[in-house]
Amino acid sequence: MAPLSPTVARWELVLRLRELRERRGFDSATFARRAGFTPANWSHVEKGRRVLTANSIGPVLDLLDVSAAERAELLTLLATGRERGWWAGAAALIGPELQRYYGLEYGAATIRSYDSLVLPGLLQTEDYARALIRADVTIRPVQVEQLVEVRMRRQRRLRGADRAELIALVGEASLLQQVGGPKVLRGQLEYLAGLIDELDTVEVRVLPFRGETGAVLGGSGFHLLDFASPTLPTFGWSEGSLIGGAVENTDRLGDLGFAYRRALEGSLGRADSLALIRRYARA
Repeated sequence: MAPLSPTVARWELVLRLRELRERRGFDSATFARRAGFTPANWSHVEKGRRVLTANSIGPVLDLLDVSAAERAELLTLLATGRERGWWAGAAALIGPELQRYYGLEYGAATIRSYDSLVLPGLLQTEDYARALIRADVTIRPVQVEQLVEVRMRRQRRLRGADRAELIALVGEASLLQQVGGPKVLRGQLEYLAGLIDELDTVEVRVLPFRGETGAVLGGSGFHLLDFASPTLPTFGWSEGSLIGGAVENTDRLGDLGFAYRRALEGSLGRADSLALIRRYARA
């Protein structure tokens, strides 16, 4: 079971309130006025831009006529959503959109990842991450170590009793790309092989050079987050420099899901992927 995430709780709360409003036959503007909101303010609530309080949610739940059990669930989501996740402490380093992604990642049950040229952040060593972050000309030198720390903090989701399941598809080129130089890359590959051996919830599948799927997907990476709650849809995140950011459009998510499944079919199996990683680590 994933840990409680304020970001996930806020998202689930607004989705459930919107679903209940629609089920009761209210349009947004009418509901807002009857619940004591302006239409604009209620729109901000349903879009996750405004957080309800214990006082303001009362008339909302009364108007929606929810059962005692569901009311308790929604109030629990409200209380959790008003807490601060660890990513909120990194607000000076990362923007609101990336904070949201980290908050959703923290509460995800399953993470599906695709990267063609570099290994995903959840699997990086400190040295490998440092080399990648330093290479970004938009990042000031004083921020490098802080951002490395943030990346390492994210990786705690892979360990512990409530760890997430990670299925990472990586291009064979990522096993050869000299990020940080040969020594850093070797250490990264050795760490990756050890992690696969250690955690049965981490699976890394390599898209070989001889395969066609990786070329079809191109150079941009993306990640798909799935959650334990049936209320929550898949959340997508693109790493592309031109179209980077959240992917919540249903059609676009469907395209990414299809591309991921196709790539998975064209990847090496778990054992063969691990063997290839170890071979490159010894090179």
